[in-house]
Amino acid sequence: MYEAVHAEPDGESTVARLAKTAADYGFEGVVVRNHSDARAEYEPDRIGDEYGIDVVDGVEIRADDPQQASGAVGNHRPSTTIVAVEGGTTALNRFAVENEKVDVLAGPMARDGDVNHVLAKAAAENGVRFEFDLSGVLRTSGGRRVRTIQALRKLHEIVAYHDAPYVVSGVPTSHLELRAPRELQALGEQIGLSGEFVEAGLAEWGRLADRNRRVASESFIEPGVERGRYEERD
Repeated sequence: MYEAVHAEPDGESTVARLAKTAADYGFEGVVVRNHSDARAEYEPDRIGDEYGIDVVDGVEIRADDPQQASGAVGNHRPSTTIVAVEGGTTALNRFAVENEKVDVLAGPMARDGDVNHVLAKAAAENGVRFEFDLSGVLRTSGGRRVRTIQALRKLHEIVAYHDAPYVVSGVPTSHLELRAPRELQALGEQIGLSGEFVEAGLAEWGRLADRNRRVASESFIEPGVERGRYEERD
């Protein structure tokens, strides 16, 4: 299982500190998902070898509108293993699920965002993973926490109906916010997501990284790479 983290300068801990803690907690890998305006400087292979964990380079694109997001996806896709788009608005959610170059729609229910059956069908067709963001359950309380749980249950219902792909993350921004896989699975059980569902969503980050690395290492990096690299959706 993998966790997707925000490291310095997007978070409070270095990639190395997050990787060490994740390894101690039993994760097989971490995806460094810093926002596109706060990229981290790190050596994934060196850190991974030191702590015995897979360190995956990723990016979470933060944009004001789909046009800006499209340019950022084009810039980061050729050189980044996992490309996510921060959603949370109707326009950005729709852009992400309709774009096969996007791997993950992060935080689709945040802000004023919503997910409906049309978006879920598009995500399933284009292989875009919806993110089940557990941070609002882990680190908020009261009415905000209740609304987060309701949103996650709605997302679960729609994703299950369309068999849409998904990932799960606690979205830690420091090593102190990391939770072991078994803790996230137990949390899932409490809020209406099965432990098996959470486990599969954590594992999906690693499966996605393996798929993208494999495709990138083959002969797709030629004229036509933009199309060939991501037409192998599963």
